[in-house]
Amino acid sequence: MTAEAPDTDRGPLLVLDGVTKSFGAVVALRGVRLALHSGEAHALVGENGAGKSTLVKILSGAHDPDSGEMTLDGQPLRLRGPGDARAAGIAVIYQEPTLFPDLSVAENIFMGRQPLRRLRRIDTAAMNRDAATLFQRLGVRIDPTRPARGLSIADQQLVEIAKAISFDARVLVMDEPTAALSGVEVERLFAVTRSLCERGAAVLFISHRFDEVFDLCHRITVLRDGAWVSSDPAADLTVDEVVRRMVGRDVSSLYPKQDADLRDTLFEVRGLTRAGVFADVSFSVRGGEIVALAGLVGAGRSEVARAIFGVDRYDTGEVLVAGRAVPAGNPGRAIAAGMALVPEDRRQQGLVMELSVERNATLARRRALSRMGLLLGGAERSEAHRWTRRLQVKGARLGAPVATLSGGNQQKVVLAKWLATEPRVLIIDEPTRGIDVGTKSEVHRLLSELAGEGLAILMISSELPEVLGMADRVLVMHEGRLVRELSRAEADETSIMFAATGQGATA
Repeated sequence: MTAEAPDTDRGPLLVLDGVTKSFGAVVALRGVRLALHSGEAHALVGENGAGKSTLVKILSGAHDPDSGEMTLDGQPLRLRGPGDARAAGIAVIYQEPTLFPDLSVAENIFMGRQPLRRLRRIDTAAMNRDAATLFQRLGVRIDPTRPARGLSIADQQLVEIAKAISFDARVLVMDEPTAALSGVEVERLFAVTRSLCERGAAVLFISHRFDEVFDLCHRITVLRDGAWVSSDPAADLTVDEVVRRMVGRDVSSLYPKQDADLRDTLFEVRGLTRAGVFADVSFSVRGGEIVALAGLVGAGRSEVARAIFGVDRYDTGEVLVAGRAVPAGNPGRAIAAGMALVPEDRRQQGLVMELSVERNATLARRRALSRMGLLLGGAERSEAHRWTRRLQVKGARLGAPVATLSGGNQQKVVLAKWLATEPRVLIIDEPTRGIDVGTKSEVHRLLSELAGEGLAILMISSELPEVLGMADRVLVMHEGRLVRELSRAEADETSIMFAATGQGATA
C-alpha cells in the first residue's frame, strides 16, 4: 500500500539544492538536492554512511553546509544554529528523545517559553491547559502534569511532536522514529503524522523499514555515498528498485548462506540455569554451523549469551569449548578459550565511542600487541587496517573517533575487534539491528564465510527472515527455557512463532 499523493501544485515549501558538506578529507554530502512540499510525507533512504544523518544535522541547524542553497517559501534560508531552525519552523524528532525526566510533560513542551502571570511567575495552570490542547490536536491522551520520567519512547516522541507544533513548526524531520516502537505504537505515530500532513506540514521521514516507508510516504529520495540518486513518487517505485538505487547494484541475496560443511561439536552448553532468568538451557554447535537462538523479547536469549561469555554469573550448568570447561563469570577466560561475544548494544557495550576506530578494533588484542607493557603503535595500526579492510569499514580514517561512523560501520568495527582474537566460537546478538539493507548483506556474507572457515556461530536474532535465511538450526526460547529445536528444512515463521509464544513442543 502506498500513501495517496497530496496536491503539490503550489511548489515546494523547503528546498535544498547542491548542498555539500565535508569533515576534513571525508565528504559527507556532495551536491544533494531535496524538495519538501506542504501536506507531504517524504522518505529519505540510503545505506548507513549515505549522508542522511549529516543532512538532518544541517536541517536542525547543527551543521552549516559548505556550499549549496536552502530556501523556505522561496526565500533564502541560513541556519546558524538550532534556534534559527526553530524560528524557521523546522523541528527534528529523534529516535530517542531527550526530555528532562524530572520535569512535567507540560514543562518539557514549554521549556524557556512558559506562560507568565504577574511578577513573572510561571502560570502553571495555563501551561497545562495549552499542553492538553496540543495533545487534543494530535488526537492522543497524555497527562500534561505527569513527570516525563517513565514515559515510553513512543509517548516521549509525541511530547516532542507537541513541542514542535507549539512552535508552529511547518517542517518535521523524523529520524528513525519507529526503531524502538511496537506495532501499535507505530500505527499511532503514523496517525498523528498523517493528521499533521493534512494540516499542511511537510514531513521528512527517515527509516530502514520499507513497509513503513511505502505505507506512510508520498515521495522517496535516495542517497548513496553522500550523493543524491533519485526522488520519485512512492507509487512509481518498488522495494527492489529502491534497494538497487541505495546500494548501486542488485542485492542478489540478502542472505548469502553457503552450504554448511559441518565438523565436530565445538561448543556445548549443558544445563545452564540462573534463578528467575533462564533454566536448564542445553545445546551444542558444531564447527561450520550457524545456530540461531530465536524467541520473543524477554525470553532470556541475551541473558544466556552474557552468562555463557562470563559477563553474568549462572547458578548451575557448564560451558565447554572443544570439550574443555570454561570457568564461569570470567570473560577473560572465555576469550582465552576461543570465545567472542558481539553484544546487542554496540554503542554501550561493544565500543568506546570516544576512542578511535583503530583503538576500538584492537581493544581485545592489547596484550598481544604490547611489548614490556608498552603498546606498539605500528602493530596496532597494522592489525586494525587488516581487519577493517577485510570487513570493508567505510567512512573514516583509522585515527578518527568511532562515533563518527554510521551504525553499520560501527557494527563492523565491533566484529573486527573480536575477529582479531581469532575465535573458534562467535556469539553475535542482533547482528544487523539498525543497519541498512546493503550492510546487512555484507554482515550475512561475512557470517557465512566465517562458518565456512570452521567457526561455531550462535546468532541471536529477532528478525525471522534473518533466522530463516542464515541458520542451519533454530533453537526457540520461551520464558527462559529452550522449547523447540528446528532443522533448516523444518523451520518457518509459523513454527518458530508457535514455539516462541509457548505453544510448541518441548525441545
